[in-house]
Amino acid sequence: MDLILWRHAEAQEHPEPLSGQQGDPLDLARRLTPRGEKHAVRMSAWLDRQLPTGTRILCSPAQRTEQTVQALGRKYKLRDELAPGADPLALLALAQWPHARAPVLVVGHQPTLGQVVAQLLGLAQADCAVKKGAVWWLHQRERQGSLQTVLLTVQTPELL
Repeated sequence: MDLILWRHAEAQEHPEPLSGQQGDPLDLARRLTPRGEKHAVRMSAWLDRQLPTGTRILCSPAQRTEQTVQALGRKYKLRDELAPGADPLALLALAQWPHARAPVLVVGHQPTLGQVVAQLLGLAQADCAVKKGAVWWLHQRERQGSLQTVLLTVQTPELL
């Protein structure tokens, strides 16, 4: 199975810097900056060429993630389980990792995406930095009776 993790592109700062509790309506309403919009378009053009037919696309309900995925121009589903502060295990369950038949693209947030990457790659630390607008493409395969997670690519909008 392929799991593609896409962090939302650059967004406006929170109007109240000391806020940001899970479910914070001001946080959920933050929009992409003009630079973030350009990065979302650039990454979506690359993704559109790479994504297999039948890829399921799941997106956080935050405005910035929805704007990011809309640049792709494909059908997607908003899922509350992917909101800021989401549980990495809930993300994996929602994506049906590693048993889903079709690839899954998840558009979400840090630190959740970085926690998923760290867990699947068996990193010593519990978190991994995922740059705004970046895509991490992971693949699960079986080799000699053992399951392996392979990092296929990491792409950032600046390098496309």
